[in-house]
Amino acid sequence: MIATAVVAAVILAVVFTRPDGGGTGASDGGTSTSEGEVFLQPAADTGPDPFTESTAKESSASPVSPSPTELATQNAVQGVQGGAPGLYGGTRNVASCDVEKQITFFKGAPDKQRAFASVARVDPPDVPAYLRSLTPVVLRMDTRVTNHGYSDGRATSYQAVLQAGTAVLVDDRGVPRVRCACGNPLSAPVAQQSAPKMTGDVWPGFKPSNVVAVTPAPKPVDVFVVCEPDGEWFERHKGDTGTKDRKTEKPDKPSPSVSVTTPTSPSDPTSSEPPTSEPPTSDPETSPEPPTSEPPTSEPPQPPPGNDTGNDTGNDTGNGTTDQPPAS
Repeated sequence: MIATAVVAAVILAVVFTRPDGGGTGASDGGTSTSEGEVFLQPAADTGPDPFTESTAKESSASPVSPSPTELATQNAVQGVQGGAPGLYGGTRNVASCDVEKQITFFKGAPDKQRAFASVARVDPPDVPAYLRSLTPVVLRMDTRVTNHGYSDGRATSYQAVLQAGTAVLVDDRGVPRVRCACGNPLSAPVAQQSAPKMTGDVWPGFKPSNVVAVTPAPKPVDVFVVCEPDGEWFERHKGDTGTKDRKTEKPDKPSPSVSVTTPTSPSDPTSSEPPTSEPPTSDPETSPEPPTSEPPTSEPPQPPPGNDTGNDTGNDTGNGTTDQPPAS
């Protein structure tokens, strides 16, 4: 019963774009985008305006699709809890990201560290502790997030889908917080009742119906159950870089399941958004529950620059759900 509860997922009944539903341009007259644009990012692609050089050590994982479900509304989006066994992949005793290298990059770039801290909602001096509190894993599902670039001395933001195989750092609720190929901070997708349009490169096997958004686990995750590329399974402790990994049995339900819920407004205080992790200052088992809505970042969502390449394929997915990017 406990395993079933952990694996159980929810639907984020939202569409991810700007809260006002409009397009947005770069702060200094940069590229503008149409309403609801979502940027597709392949696993090994650095992407626009990276915070740092890549610290990813691997960008492969055995991909998995969420259990099929019939979406009840046009705006329903699949969500999976961050502690679900099999949600993440990796290689036993190998960290998918070099956390210490990431910290070194920021030490040499204090402006970027301050911008990163503004998104992570920690004090700049606490960024190293914050990064060490996160757990390196690899996405096994194409995942919707708010990604953040660094431009003109500040953090920008844009909606993105990260390809399965992307190396990330996740917080103690299993929510992706850093994309290792670029050092960018990540946060929850922005909710809005609007049909998105995808831009960027569509990778082989991409299916809009398989895109998920990670919701925070109901309580801190002490151990993540991770799948290796060869199908073997292991346990990784939160905040560990693989030194304590140990082999484990395949879970009863290795593919996170999904369910359906009613769309919620981005202004609804009861809507479920991933929390922001803080550097560990106390026993996580006694820490309070995460907030129910994501704190705003210091900047409004911005589009990735240079993505007006004519790859917009419209917003009709052909499967009755208008909130997912269409397959090419």
